[in-house]
Amino acid sequence: QVQLVESGGGLVQAGGSLRLSCAASGRSFSSYDMAWFRQAPGKEREFVATINWSGRSTYYADAVKGRFTISRDNAENTVYLQMNSLKPEDTAVYYCAAQRSGGTSWHFWGQGTQVTVSS
Repeated sequence: QVQLVESGGGLVQAGGSLRLSCAASGRSFSSYDMAWFRQAPGKEREFVATINWSGRSTYYADAVKGRFTISRDNAENTVYLQMNSLKPEDTAVYYCAAQRSGGTSWHFWGQGTQVTVSS
């Protein structure tokens, strides 16, 4: 089991930056692949980025590629999402998720953190 708590959301102007954090509690954080998802008002939850257990492999949605960077610190049980060049369409609740390395379903979710980008 792993519990996830996101932080770092807020209000920012278009073109600005934010860094989200997701702190994990529980055992064996380094055995979990991690991901960020987001859900905008009236839309379905969508994938943003993922990082494997070691941090050596990452993958991004086309909408954020080149602007967002996912990283992790296994010693601190934390995963990050650095978001640069933010756009109003990035406005959403951002969720952290975890799955056992090599798994096929994101079993563990945080409560989400709101990101609002003003134009």
